Amino acid sequence: MKISDNIKRIFAIGLILVLSACDSYLDVNENPNNPQDAPISGLMINSVYESAYNVFRVGDITSNYVQYLASPNPASSSDTMDPVSNNTTWFRLYNVMTDLVVLIDKAEEQGAGHYQGAAQVLMALNLGMGVDIFGDMPYSEGFNFETVTPVYDSDESLYTVILNCLDEGIANLQGPTTSSLGDDDFLYAGDIDKWIAFAYTLKARYMVHVKDLPSYDADELLNAVDNGFASNDANAQLSFFEQSINPWSDVARDNANLVLGGWISEQFIEALDGTTYTTVDPRLPLMVGATDDGEYIGTVNGAGRGNAPEQGARSTLIEDQYYTGQTSPVLISTFSELKFIEAEAAFEGDKPRAYQAYLEGIAAHMQMLEVAQEDIDAYLASPEVSMGEGAFTIDDIFKEKWVAMFLHPETWNDARRYDYQYENMTLPANLNPDLNGQYIRRLPYPDNEVSRNGGNVPSVTLLDRIFWDVE
Repeated sequence: MKISDNIKRIFAIGLILVLSACDSYLDVNENPNNPQDAPISGLMINSVYESAYNVFRVGDITSNYVQYLASPNPASSSDTMDPVSNNTTWFRLYNVMTDLVVLIDKAEEQGAGHYQGAAQVLMALNLGMGVDIFGDMPYSEGFNFETVTPVYDSDESLYTVILNCLDEGIANLQGPTTSSLGDDDFLYAGDIDKWIAFAYTLKARYMVHVKDLPSYDADELLNAVDNGFASNDANAQLSFFEQSINPWSDVARDNANLVLGGWISEQFIEALDGTTYTTVDPRLPLMVGATDDGEYIGTVNGAGRGNAPEQGARSTLIEDQYYTGQTSPVLISTFSELKFIEAEAAFEGDKPRAYQAYLEGIAAHMQMLEVAQEDIDAYLASPEVSMGEGAFTIDDIFKEKWVAMFLHPETWNDARRYDYQYENMTLPANLNPDLNGQYIRRLPYPDNEVSRNGGNVPSVTLLDRIFWDVE
């Protein structure tokens, strides 16, 4: 979207106020008894912006694990699933959650129910991203500034918090308010119906994660789907501003300037170019760049560039495509994702509904990328894609969702639930030997957290699973 000069000014003012008001719960250099005040409008602006950026930050970590991206350098830690301290990502998640705690409290005090509800939805989003990659996290003692060594709450108990935040957020968004969202709402410009649909869509996301646990309720999940996004028009996404740049565009631009990143995995290329599957996917040239010879050639995860060291011999992210334009949106949650969640949830009890949702998920993603209608029709006409209800399997859902969720961190949650069983997906070369020939299941806790709160940090390995990742 085009951001007006007025909104730019609001953002600049709000960002200054927010950055001076809040910091991570571990910033012991700030006096929590003497905080500066920040208006709810400024808190809202920064919280939306940073929440969207956190989707990128987590996706930047996980895109190698699910073989969207591959490092051009052999045995790179991001490719080989070595432990890496993600201090910045941890800090940014807590920084925005700290702001959201303040925003929720201030909005409640002021009777600004719509601000409170939107903040609760964003809290669920950020807490959910954190739990899904790290597991147990400080929450109950994480934001009261009474201790700099907060206890860790269990990942399973935090999922109850996430779902409660969404339910309470929906109730507040549906209720009265003394102040209405408007230009300070970078997602929906004050459209409360879209915020409610967003909350239900996130609820469906987190509920499908627990599909293999006794607490799972398919009917409740499908009810959330029914109240979620109805089209691409409701997608939760943030477009960046003229004076800023989409972070994936920045990766593509850096790569063009020989600061290498954004190289595409061979697995992803071959899944779309007719190698792994016979049907050629028309989305490929809209999502990644061709080589200098006009071909699509991926990089083997963990092996690096191999016999093609020169720039331009492998496919990479390139500027000005759907995901990499300077003002391209960062996608938080989409209608396409919701349709694939619906397909998975309905698969056992209502296969016709599941099959229809699967096809609609493919079409929604293609329409989002502005694939020509004749190409959409041709792809959907392929018997490998439209195989009929009888031949339709859960594998088809996960494959198409993997394509449609390109670069999104949610795919790593899917990959672990699916046990990485994507067609022809193999472990990277030079795999971290501590993984014993297995795929990574979680991130390690950041070094800064271990050094400052080591007595409470759980002792885990990269093979220990998040509670919903059932063997």
